[in-house]
Formats: sequence, structure tokens, C-alpha cells
Amino acid sequence: MLYALGSMLVGVLVGYPLRDWTSRHTDDLGTVTTISVFLVIYPMMVNLRVEALARAGRNVRGLALALVYNFVWAPAVGFVLARLFLHDHLLALGFLLVMVVPCSSMSIAYTGLAKGDVELATVVVGTSFVLAVVVVPAWMAVFASGYDLDVPIGSMVVSIVTVLIGPMIAGWLTRVGVARWRGPAVMGRLQPAFSAASMLAMFATIFGIFFSKATIIVDRWSTVLLLLVPNALFMALTLGVATWVNRRLGLSYEQSVAVVFASAGKNNATAIAIAATAFSPLVAVPAATMPIFQVILMVGFLRLAPRVRAYYAPRITRPTPGAASPAGHLEELEKT
Repeated sequence: MLYALGSMLVGVLVGYPLRDWTSRHTDDLGTVTTISVFLVIYPMMVNLRVEALARAGRNVRGLALALVYNFVWAPAVGFVLARLFLHDHLLALGFLLVMVVPCSSMSIAYTGLAKGDVELATVVVGTSFVLAVVVVPAWMAVFASGYDLDVPIGSMVVSIVTVLIGPMIAGWLTRVGVARWRGPAVMGRLQPAFSAASMLAMFATIFGIFFSKATIIVDRWSTVLLLLVPNALFMALTLGVATWVNRRLGLSYEQSVAVVFASAGKNNATAIAIAATAFSPLVAVPAATMPIFQVILMVGFLRLAPRVRAYYAPRITRPTPGAASPAGHLEELEKT
């Protein structure tokens, strides 16, 4: 979290004095942003077990709940919050874009730390990425019409293919290639390095967004500050409501934790990429600020895992084998 805040601050401090230069190189900065976002998502896709999608049928209820939270609950709640708190149409559209993007692959790590069902979390993440190709353009067309804004559907689809399908295929090929060439054990040892590379690229992307939009952020700081409220409210509502509903519908603690983390955590890098390549860069600002609250509330919920487990006590099942996350991930999450 501190590193994300630092990236934002440095981006503004460096970008504002260079505002004349950034205005002359808008296209170049957009290209750099697209490349950096590809470098964020590619390592995630290397660590994502895409082959686990074939096992999605083993837990239809958990998968269905997670997809409803991601692509129905989140857009609906996001629309209400945007109407209540965000009066700038571009910022509102950017916030709604965050609401409809796939869930974060970091939710798999959070699930492991909470001793939840890691396989279910993996299936949810992979499925949400596949569905995003259709769902994101559809929702954005609906939202944009409400704000009298045009949605470049063609550019958005190209952007989604570039930042989702491209990295997914490249990541899968890398994973399969390394496993066959050097063995699965080597792939396992490389996973922390890929995670670190993804985070570094994420910080670089956040820096680039705030560098390129420093003038707007400084001149309209009060409007940007309004993003704090809807972001925090969405995270808190989703974590609380999903936990309660999952228990009422009979999910075990392990299954619920996987669904909750996959539902509350949004893939901000994807939102940044789509916004920066298909919309005005200002639309990317909500996605760049979301990690602040996402990390705080996700780690806070993780700290409450023992109490959540007690809440689910009558429905606890044996943890999924291998659900424990590799050591050191918690420290990495808290730093971001």
C-alpha cells in the first residue's frame, strides 16, 4: 500500500512541473501505459492455472455466486454509489469500469492465507477473465448511455484482447513451456519472481497514470478525493454482504472465503489498461486509486479470518489440500 501511495505521489510531483511535455506526448504515454499493463497482467497469467477452468463444474454454487457478485452485484452497487457521490461523468465512468472488470488474481493468494479453497478461487479468477471479454463492453455501453457518453466498443474490445487475452495466452504458454522444459518444481520456484515482477509493473503503471494526469489531479483534487468514499463503501459492503449471504446459502468457510476475496478484489490493472487505451486517461484515475482501499480492507478481512471461521463453525469442512499460501505473501501484500 505504501508503495502504491508513493507511486501516485511521485507521479504527481514529477508530472505537474512537466505538464507541457506530457500534453505534447499523450500518444507516446498511452503506448507506454499499454506496455506496462501487459507486463502487469502477463506474470499473473503465468501463475494462474488456466487448466483449472475444466474443473469449474465441481462447485457450481460457489462459482455462480462469485460471478453474480462480480458481474451483477458490483455493477449495480457501483452505479448507485456513482450516482450518489461522483458528479464528474468521466470519473463516474472510470469507477463503474472498475466495478465490471474481472476479479483480481491476488484473491488467490488472500484465499490461501485464509486457508480457503484455493482451487475454487483459481476457477473463479480464470472464468471471470474469460467472461470479461463480453460482459465489460456490454456493461460499459449501458453505463455510458446513462452519462451521455460515447463508448468506443471496437477500441474497447481491442483493448480487452490486448490486455487480457494476449497475456493469458502468453502466460499459459510460458507456464506450460517452463514446466515441460525444466519441470513443475522450477515453475513453482519462479512463481514469487513473477508475482514481484507484476507488482513492480503495477507501481510503474500507477506512476505513469498519475504522471500523465498530474494537471487534472492537482487542478481538480477535490473531485478526485471524492473517490475515497464510494471505493471504501463498495469494499466494506461486498465483504460483509457476501460473507453473510454465503453462509445463508450453505457454503463452507473455505468456499466462502474464496468467493468473498474473488468478489471484493478487482483487477485494477485491467481497468487502467482499458481506460487508458479506449477512453480518456481521466477514466483511469479511479482504478489507480482503488488499490489503496482494496489492500487495506482485504488485509483487514484476512485478519478477521479466525472470527469468520467461528461464524461458519457448523459448516467448516476440511481445508482443500495445498490451500496454504507460500510463506512471505502476507508481508508482500501488506507492503503494497
